[in-house]
Amino acid sequence: MNDLLGNASAPTFDQPLEMLRACHGRILAQCATLAKLLQHLPAHGSDAQARQAAQAVLRYFNSAGQYHHDDEEMDLFPQLLATADSAAHDLVMRLIGQHHDMESAWLNLHPMLQAIAEGKSASLDEKVVAHFSLLYERHITLENAQLLPLAAQLLSSEKLSELGKKMAARRGVAHAQL
Repeated sequence: MNDLLGNASAPTFDQPLEMLRACHGRILAQCATLAKLLQHLPAHGSDAQARQAAQAVLRYFNSAGQYHHDDEEMDLFPQLLATADSAAHDLVMRLIGQHHDMESAWLNLHPMLQAIAEGKSASLDEKVVAHFSLLYERHITLENAQLLPLAAQLLSSEKLSELGKKMAARRGVAHAQL
C-alpha cells in the first residue's frame, strides 16, 4: 500500500514475511554503516560520529537483529519443518548453519565495536568486517530468493498469522489481526 506521497508503507505484523524482508534491508544498511566506519576511523579516530555509528550497529544487532534470528529459528523454521517438505527441510538446515556462522562472526566483531563506542579504540579489522558483511549478504540473498517465497507457498494464512503474533509478542507489541 502507498501513502498519498507515493511512499510504500512499512509492513506490519499482519505481513510477517514482508516484515522479515524489511529487516533484511535494515541489516544490509547496518553492514553499509560498518563499511563507512572502516573508512572514517583512519582519518578521524573514534570521534563522536564513529562512536555513534558503532553504538547504532551494536544496538541493532543486540536487539532487532537478535529478534530477527529468533523469529526465524523459534517460529518460522519450525513451521516449515512441520510441513515435511524436503526442500524446506534442506533449506532450513542450511540457514541454521549460516546463523551459527553469523553469530560467530558477530562475536569477533562485537568487542571491536564496543571499544569504538566507548572511545577506547579507533581500530576495526577490515577482514572481520568484510567476513561479517559477506555472511549476511549471502544469507539475506538466499532467504529473500528461496526462504520467503517457499514460506509463502507452504504456510497457510493461519500459520502466517500465528507467526506475526509471535513476532509482535517477542517485541512486546500489541498485535491486532486486521
